Amino acid sequence: MLLEVQDLSKIYGNSCGSCLALTGEEHGRAICPECASVVAINSISLTARKNEILGIVGESGSGKSTLLQLIYQDITASCGKIFFNGLTDDRNQPLNILKAMPATVSHLRNKEMSMIYQNPHLGLNFLFSAGGNIAQRIIGAGERNYEKIRKGALGFIDRIDMETSRIDDYPENFSGGQQQRIQIAKALSSSPKLLLLDEPTTGLDVSVQAKILDLIKELQQEIGFSMIIVSHDLGVINHLTDITVVMKHGTLVEYGLTDQILEDPQHPYTQLLVSSIL
Repeated sequence: MLLEVQDLSKIYGNSCGSCLALTGEEHGRAICPECASVVAINSISLTARKNEILGIVGESGSGKSTLLQLIYQDITASCGKIFFNGLTDDRNQPLNILKAMPATVSHLRNKEMSMIYQNPHLGLNFLFSAGGNIAQRIIGAGERNYEKIRKGALGFIDRIDMETSRIDDYPENFSGGQQQRIQIAKALSSSPKLLLLDEPTTGLDVSVQAKILDLIKELQQEIGFSMIIVSHDLGVINHLTDITVVMKHGTLVEYGLTDQILEDPQHPYTQLLVSSIL
């Protein structure tokens, strides 16, 4: 098992202690009726295996992006546990990375996991060149030799089908689709075991979306890494994923093989989502 999430929750506000029990899909709300706290994620458990592609789908506000941010530790969880790739503590027990030391969290974020954001401004440093962004990630993963860093950056620029002569151009001089390609190159340059993608093609032209998705799929098959991809687009989920998670009001309402969920959805909400694209 590469990643295991257990009873993960995120509450915004001063919880009354009953927030999780009083919210979720069963109650049709994500706001606690007692204290008005917002329950963005409500006791979610899931797993991701090596080389597996897991999709998370749901309407806006369902908690999809928050779940990714909790895994990547962009935000702090209210409670729950996350275990990653056999990491153990000093007693040789499975390590809950939400309680890990800062150095361990930094290593996970710089080497073991990568995030591709919907907005390239969140994933790229616009004060650095395209090559500088990729180099920043390579250095964060531990490389210190300038020639190897430069060669690695050039290699990934070439891998995303971009002219290597543009390695020293700044992100503002690229189109939105090209910025996403640079984000992909940066994210993969540390050879992560897990790639997190938050609506990576939203806002791009349809033709560009298809090229980005094909590139991601090609690199995943070539390099070999697991992915968790968030999308509101079931076409993206169908194109990329092996397993699909359906979320509503911060809770998980359906979880299974992508083909099975799209062809024979069991939950009424999933049925509604699937019927909306037919």
